[in-house]
Amino acid sequence: MRPTRRHAVALLAAAALPLTLAACGSDDDSDTTASTSAASGSTTAAAACDKANLKLVNDGQLTVATDRPAYPPYFEDDDPANGRGFESAVAYAIARRLGFAQDEVKWVIEPFNSSYAPGPKRFDFDVNQISITPQRERAVDFSSPYYTAPQAVVALKDADAARATGLADLKEAQLGVQIGTTSLDAATASIAPSKQPKVFNDSNDVVRALKQGQVDAVVVDLPTAFFLTAAQVEEAKIVGQFEAPGGDSWGALLQRGSELTACVSRAVDELRGDGTLKRLEQRWMGAAAGAPELK
Repeated sequence: MRPTRRHAVALLAAAALPLTLAACGSDDDSDTTASTSAASGSTTAAAACDKANLKLVNDGQLTVATDRPAYPPYFEDDDPANGRGFESAVAYAIARRLGFAQDEVKWVIEPFNSSYAPGPKRFDFDVNQISITPQRERAVDFSSPYYTAPQAVVALKDADAARATGLADLKEAQLGVQIGTTSLDAATASIAPSKQPKVFNDSNDVVRALKQGQVDAVVVDLPTAFFLTAAQVEEAKIVGQFEAPGGDSWGALLQRGSELTACVSRAVDELRGDGTLKRLEQRWMGAAAGAPELK
């Protein structure tokens, strides 16, 4: 017999009660299961990153690579093993997170251009101001970024712009930038100069313009600023650095598919979370290195 509408409602109400109770129980079970699974996954990840479980190029030894010569402020005295300089300090901080003492870390030389070439690696990871790019990620692994390069202002030491202590002091300066870089957007957004920055075709033209006084100052990323003032225009100085979107991010480079990648990324994330990376950056890449912050 076909049920009446009243019978149907009653039947649906009766059926809904146990389903509702079951659903409540299911949610609790689901939450508990999810929490248990998350905890289990975290424990498993931690165990996989225990020193004894790491798959290394050389057993019991962490092999870290960089290029030679190794320049400041990333490495001091061309000696990566001394722990001095930003990237040397970062590498040892990662090593400590992985359970290695300083004397258990061995440094090897790896030319910059060959570091991100496809194929087997003779190191566990490489730190060498290597930008993370989609093209490189097709050939190698990268850890989480340990550094994102800010922009910097460089001027001749005797120029008015060299005495700037804040971004507002550079508003009337004639700035120079290289085409195709993030520096133009950074200069326009952060400095808001009264004059349109001069745009040059390549880095050589930027350097030439600075040397010849065609511009009061140039805007480049901070790593370029260190190289420019150390090797190209010794009569110039870094006026300061400032945060801007679009900066290159550097990561520790590993062999493609390395079982160590997740553990190095985890170490970097922890170093960022507890403020270690920021402290190392301020010490080695900040005012002490001749690159005060401009606000």
